[in-house]
Amino acid sequence: MYLCVASVAPELAVAGDAENRSIVSDHSDPYVSPTNGLGSWIWADKTFDGQTCQLWRSFEIPAGGIITQARLLMTVDNEFTLFLDGREVGRGAEWRELFDFNLAPLLAPGRHILAVRGLNSFSYAGLILGLRVVLADGQVIEVKSDQTWRIVPEGTKGWEKRTEALAGWSGATIVGAMGVDPRWATPQNVNVMPALQPIKIFFWQTGWFQIALLSVCGLVILISFRLMAQLALHQKERLLLQAERARIARDIHDDIGARMTQLVLHGEVAQNDLPTDSEMRQQLDWICEEARGLLSTMDEILWAVNPQRDTIRDFSSYVCNYAQKFLKPTSIQCLFEVDPAMPATSFDLPLRRSLLMAIKETLNNAVKYSEATELFLKIQWQEDDLIVVVQDNGKGFDPMTVKPGRNGLNNMTQRMSEFGGSCLVTSQPGQGCRVEFHIPLVHLRRHPLSWIWNAKQFSEQISLKQRTHTNEPSQNHDPTKC
Repeated sequence: MYLCVASVAPELAVAGDAENRSIVSDHSDPYVSPTNGLGSWIWADKTFDGQTCQLWRSFEIPAGGIITQARLLMTVDNEFTLFLDGREVGRGAEWRELFDFNLAPLLAPGRHILAVRGLNSFSYAGLILGLRVVLADGQVIEVKSDQTWRIVPEGTKGWEKRTEALAGWSGATIVGAMGVDPRWATPQNVNVMPALQPIKIFFWQTGWFQIALLSVCGLVILISFRLMAQLALHQKERLLLQAERARIARDIHDDIGARMTQLVLHGEVAQNDLPTDSEMRQQLDWICEEARGLLSTMDEILWAVNPQRDTIRDFSSYVCNYAQKFLKPTSIQCLFEVDPAMPATSFDLPLRRSLLMAIKETLNNAVKYSEATELFLKIQWQEDDLIVVVQDNGKGFDPMTVKPGRNGLNNMTQRMSEFGGSCLVTSQPGQGCRVEFHIPLVHLRRHPLSWIWNAKQFSEQISLKQRTHTNEPSQNHDPTKC
């Protein structure tokens, strides 16, 4: 049995309106008896077995008040659930005992709501409650179970945290006084309930942060859908472009190529019908040679246009075949070294054309100026980089004597730098010349979407190459004399 010692709080005054009034006292002594400050037993106006009763009460803590103690004692005949500002604080299921709640950590200046959902198993029913809040300045706020409590109809949503009572909520009925039979005068026990702590709301749990996060996620999703749509569109355009390139390659080969071949044959027939010393025969001979040159040039155009040749492996094969045909009329013996593990990675047209033009210029310079007897061509794939080396055993030259600002070496260096590559020329008089082209291709493999973002830059590079190709002189450049 809990030891009870009576104490009386002097000069009690009423504060607030009739609905929300609280008993305020300047007496700051804490409770000695658990029954001090309890109100009357209250319930709905009707009582029946298995009844659920919802009781609601608001109270106010003055602005600027510092809470030093907030003790609530209560019980319900027979079971209850206690809410403070919509948050469940605790439960009880023995009407002969009191339940002691420490609400000090949960209270702050302002309006608060006490709500109790009670269950009457059978026979008598009722709620008895007393809340005592002590402020630092000695002021005491007390809330008791009395007629100021409201009875909330069942089915009302969110009633536990409503700050104002609705018109249909009737006042509570006093069904008995403490100590009057069949009610107890002293509880059998006082159960000290675990103290709850305020719910900490971190910034990521706030509404503004969640709204901002949802907005960012929505924006990311929209951007992702937009990029996917652009990717699908560009992929379709790429396929259409490849189909058009294939059609142009077929038309050039089947129509223009056949007609050029037929023109050469007719020229040779007409040439045979003329005397050997005829001026017309010499002109026809020149026309046939030019036509054969156009056919050779057309083969290069077909190779560049055909989308089925857009791989590094095809590029290596074409460069070797070109070098072999180009050096065949000369006295230079060509040696090849090609990486057997050359991948079939896509090799974009602007890049492979620039590299091919640089290689052709290097071969042309070797034939015209090196006086070499051997030329070594090496094509190697090394860690996502393509390396092409052209080296001869000719007379070489001194790089320091090359006049700056001319087209020879500048053209090759500029072609490589446009794609992030490099051109390294190494030579000494009497020790030949070595030209190494280095093309990094890692960006083509690791960033498949980069061409979407760099579309403008890509088109500008194409335009620059077209202008350079239009304005560039003959490929017969000597790096030492340009």
